[in-house]
Amino acid sequence: MTNLGDLEVFTRVVATGSMSAAGRALGFSPAVISKRIKRLEDRLGTRLLQRTTRQISLTEAGQGFYDRVLGVLAGVEDAEAFASGRSGQPQGTLRVTAPTSFGRMHVAPHLAHFLEMHTELVVNIVLSDEFTDIVAEGFDLAIRIGELDDSSLVARKLVPVRRILCASPAYIERFGIPETVDDLGVHVCLRQHNHDTWKLESRQGSLSYKPQGRLITNSSEVVREAVLSGAGIALRSTWDIGGDLKSGRLLQVLPAWEGSSNLFVSALYPSRQFLPAKVRLFIDYLAGLYGPQPYWER
Repeated sequence: MTNLGDLEVFTRVVATGSMSAAGRALGFSPAVISKRIKRLEDRLGTRLLQRTTRQISLTEAGQGFYDRVLGVLAGVEDAEAFASGRSGQPQGTLRVTAPTSFGRMHVAPHLAHFLEMHTELVVNIVLSDEFTDIVAEGFDLAIRIGELDDSSLVARKLVPVRRILCASPAYIERFGIPETVDDLGVHVCLRQHNHDTWKLESRQGSLSYKPQGRLITNSSEVVREAVLSGAGIALRSTWDIGGDLKSGRLLQVLPAWEGSSNLFVSALYPSRQFLPAKVRLFIDYLAGLYGPQPYWER
């Protein structure tokens, strides 16, 4: 019988598109990955993958084999989950990636309780603002913030993201309050590289505004500290500044206008027929924490 580990190696190579990426995800060298693929092909007596210097693709036999192997591995996971479910606890390591600020503020403080509830689980969480290929990097789950793009990943919306225009009392005392969006042109706006256009909505409709200002950064946390220090007006998510609004350290400006309503905090995971119990439990846990009215807006 074919080694199940070889089947996992094969599916990971197909998913990532390279031996080296599969090796990184599984903790093996590319040479080991190559040997295990060759062993699988020798056992089956057919070539599964076409290899070139630039890419790896499935042969006709490989495609049929891959389609069937996914079901086999899903069945194995299902059986393992059933057995661990009967023992009362999911087991193993849950690998999660999340944005730096959101992860620090709204994931990390709640991990202790989750681990107390599931004593056989290990959570390995990586915080990064860079795009992560969760399949290639071997993550079970990614927390993402923004509009959902079409992809091969399954997405579950956890909570809408509400973004508002805000400034510190010190800034408002010095420069006044803008009365219209056009008034922003005579104010200092704090800009972020990946948000160089503000998509704003109101009952009057929607518009795109290009903020102007002398501070530009790639860091969400730099913008947050700058707006708190009175450096200008910023478009910020309420999950980021909810406490500052409650304390009065920040004030909302132009309350009739808010950021796009198409933004969400979402959980993304690889598209599979079977969702591992550890992933489902963590997603359900976060959904219970955040929705339907997030605690940072209460």
